Amino acid sequence: MKELLTGNEAFARGVIDAGVHFASAYPGTPSSEILKNIALDDRLVAEWAPNEKVAMESAIGASIAGGRAFASMKHVGLNVAADPFMTYAYMGVHGGFVFVSADDPGQHSSQNEQDNRNFAKFGKVAMLEPSDSQECYDMVREAYELSEELNTIVMVRSTTRISHAKSLVETRERKEVPIQPLWDRATNMQHFGSAPSSSKPNRRLLDARQPKMRAAAEASPFNTVEDNGADIGIVTSGAAYNYVKEVFGDQANILKLGFTCPLPLDKIREFAGTVKKLYVVEELDPFMEEQIKAAGIDCIGKEVIPAVDELNPGIIAKALLGEDHKGIQIDPKDLIPRPPTMCAGCPHRSFFYALGKRKNCYISNDIGCYTLGGYEPLFCLDSGICMGSATAVGHGVAKILQQSGEEKRVVAVMGDSTFFATGMNGLENSLYNGSNLITVVLDNRITAMTGHQENPGSGFTAQGEISHMVSVEEVARAFGCKLIRTVNPHDQKATNDALDWAFAQTEPCVIISRYPCALKKYTEADLEEFGPLNRRFTVDQDVCIGCKKCTRTGCPAIIFQTEIKKSSIDRNQCLGCSLCSQVCPVKAIHAVGEPCLGKETQKK
Repeated sequence: MKELLTGNEAFARGVIDAGVHFASAYPGTPSSEILKNIALDDRLVAEWAPNEKVAMESAIGASIAGGRAFASMKHVGLNVAADPFMTYAYMGVHGGFVFVSADDPGQHSSQNEQDNRNFAKFGKVAMLEPSDSQECYDMVREAYELSEELNTIVMVRSTTRISHAKSLVETRERKEVPIQPLWDRATNMQHFGSAPSSSKPNRRLLDARQPKMRAAAEASPFNTVEDNGADIGIVTSGAAYNYVKEVFGDQANILKLGFTCPLPLDKIREFAGTVKKLYVVEELDPFMEEQIKAAGIDCIGKEVIPAVDELNPGIIAKALLGEDHKGIQIDPKDLIPRPPTMCAGCPHRSFFYALGKRKNCYISNDIGCYTLGGYEPLFCLDSGICMGSATAVGHGVAKILQQSGEEKRVVAVMGDSTFFATGMNGLENSLYNGSNLITVVLDNRITAMTGHQENPGSGFTAQGEISHMVSVEEVARAFGCKLIRTVNPHDQKATNDALDWAFAQTEPCVIISRYPCALKKYTEADLEEFGPLNRRFTVDQDVCIGCKKCTRTGCPAIIFQTEIKKSSIDRNQCLGCSLCSQVCPVKAIHAVGEPCLGKETQKK
């Protein structure tokens, strides 16, 4: 049967149809939809983990126990999961083990554009690179056969365009794979122990696996030659293959590589012998190019093709042919600017509006929707490094400010999912090593930025089962934090009071800004905790003085009408958070009508 699927949907179907028993992931664009789609099938266990390291380790455990196991994460997530990845790479597998790393060339939604193909070479594991959704499906299925045959982790490397583009996929019947019997303790420790008595022999076995892996790469059906009788040859992989095809069509010989670690150098050498000039077209690092040149094969790559940002047909046409690629022409002057902003009714906006009034402080931020608090018009953040970094970075800043004698408080801001991921360790550190850090956890009851995935604080699993709801406050108290306050950020007086209280403390304290994401469907528990649903607001233009104070909240539902110099509110966007009403100096904004979220409730 053929279906139109995104790459991520195809990955999920491939996992399901490969007979996988266990899948775990932490959401992160562009990988989030993989686990979400796997979780729809109850023939396997699918879980959201608190972070990528836990996802990798849980999947490793499933593999050790004899099941086929899968993990997925965005590229920077593999940094978090690198410790178990590198160690399990030594050990080999029991049940097949495959994971998808989704890279983000162009940094569409990421803090860097690291090329994770280097991780596969670093770990000496097999790697496949799909160029469309059909290959996403086929490669994941085949990856399990390779994993078990070669006794290795198999990494499948995707990119944003592959994960999110749609193409036709012909699916096949699910393969039912029995769980292998658990090995006895002595065998387990021999294979899966990390002491030198196990790891030293495993290191030698890792190298011993390489010739068989190289042979598999040379023979792989995913490495294909398109011989068009041309003088120009192009070695390429992944999304770049599609750009090459669009530019050259049948005017070049193409070696499309799908099995790229180990690189099939014999196949490349044979291909190079059929052309007069060889190009290597790949996104980001010269991963293939450097190995090809090191093998003594003359080629041209990053001398002419950018190593920064994602590629496109225009870039390739200009670099290799010296001509402009004629695509659809758009005059950017005709486009209305639409900078990223927090949604109307976002509880983070309300908190940042209050926090932004505190000028004598350093605000350390994290990764999430709240990153937007650093931009116009709130300008409320000083730094944001990586997932869970806010508390640890804030601690370091606080220690230096303390030494320099500068009287400036440090505030660390992160979301609930980020806190559970790795942020709680920074809070633990600030308590242990004694900085007077103010930690703010923006608890919007869900992992919002990546598409409303469940997390340990949501009370539900990836497959919709009711689970234990981990409390941010209880975790903080367990660490020994005695100073904790929880506020509704839409209540500006309560929020400002909490900030006054926190800034007056001389030891670590925590503020939990707790209110559901504006886009989240209310659960019965939400209704019970947060009270009646909000009503939409409107501006009484007879009272409005056009001071624009409401527009400085940054709410996209508020419109300033320059002709009459008055504000108005788009009723289709307003979610009744009341922030604009609270900041209006003349009380020109008030609630009207029925509750605006009345149809947005669910039992879950």
